[in-house]
Amino acid sequence: QLQLVESGGGSAQAGGSLRLSCAASGHTFTTNCMGWFRRTREKEREEVATISPRGTTTYAPSVKDRFIISQDNAKKNLYLQMNSLRPDDTAVYYCAATRPLCAPGWYYWGRGTQVTVSS
Repeated sequence: QLQLVESGGGSAQAGGSLRLSCAASGHTFTTNCMGWFRRTREKEREEVATISPRGTTTYAPSVKDRFIISQDNAKKNLYLQMNSLRPDDTAVYYCAATRPLCAPGWYYWGRGTQVTVSS
């Protein structure tokens, strides 16, 4: 069974930092694209950042230059370093993976972790 489990969410003050982790079990995502998404009550799911197997990254304009997505070499853990946090970063954050070779569509999803940023 392929599973993604997020951790590292919690509360932070505006301007602070948090680091999210996503552990992959049952499979090593060596040829899958990986990504972080977030959802709030007001907004539907928003793509936050993605990373390809070669390490190419993309970021939403709202988080560019503040968040950093990365993976460990074994491709078993995905990370999101969130700096200069703002109240509008408050959301449930999900990690996701495509099928192998970055096939279109985000196929595997974690259950999410809550991030709350207070002003």
